[in-house]
Amino acid sequence: MVRRIDVTGAGGVRLAAWEFGDPPKTDPAADPAERAPGVLLLHGLMGRASHWASTARWLSERHRAVALDQRGHGRSEKPPEGSFTRDAYVEDAEAAVEQLGLAPVVLIGHAMGALTAWQLAAKRPDLVRGVIICDMRASALGAASQREWAEWFTSWPVPFATLADVRKWFGEDDPWVERPNPARGEFYAEVMAESPDGWRPVFEPEQMLRSRETWVYDAHWEELAQVRCPALVVRGLDGELGRAEAQEMVRVLPRGQYAEVAEAGHLVHYDQPEAWRAAVEPFLVSLGEG
Repeated sequence: MVRRIDVTGAGGVRLAAWEFGDPPKTDPAADPAERAPGVLLLHGLMGRASHWASTARWLSERHRAVALDQRGHGRSEKPPEGSFTRDAYVEDAEAAVEQLGLAPVVLIGHAMGALTAWQLAAKRPDLVRGVIICDMRASALGAASQREWAEWFTSWPVPFATLADVRKWFGEDDPWVERPNPARGEFYAEVMAESPDGWRPVFEPEQMLRSRETWVYDAHWEELAQVRCPALVVRGLDGELGRAEAQEMVRVLPRGQYAEVAEAGHLVHYDQPEAWRAAVEPFLVSLGEG
């Protein structure tokens, strides 16, 4: 069972959150000590809450598992003149934790969502009891990376005639794909919606670039060092986060741990859901939540 809950984010932006569980673990009258521990799942750039479905379903056996469509993504508001800064994303996640009564929460983030997770943990240690960082770099990516992304967006053959075309392009034909990757095709099919002329992304590429430009030029080691709670850094062996950088992130984190998932790329939790669970579940157990 999945139910939608609306959250008011920074600047009044309407956000869609999705609670997984049957029945939902949301009894407001329950003693706080008896409530299921809260988990907030934060997708990466261009992602959406549904990408966490397989993770949220097993989490919901023992946790209150909520996935957030972040601003500009999924079913959340996409204000044309809205703010897409780091502060806005962090404040949105903070609002979700507080409005949904998830604290003390475990934050699980992928890529950009992982950066949001550790920045919120650094800002509000009172709200966060653990962080899982999935395939996100702490080092600056630079101007060249931003230019590559802008060029990549213009290469998309939108509108796509069918969802099969979406799956094929992102899974095989995209120049960024080194070898066929059906999971990647499925991942992008989930962020498309049918329009009168074909299938288009549910987000605005321009807003994605605006979101990205607020963090690609800076390194984020300082915020990592300020995360006081236990933190797990997870990388796919073929992902974007290299082993040396991941291990340095673990060293910088005051209570850092490390895990890697074989035969997984950047979309670790989506590529290899069972191996992903095996990597992160012991961490949750160590927090007394498994």
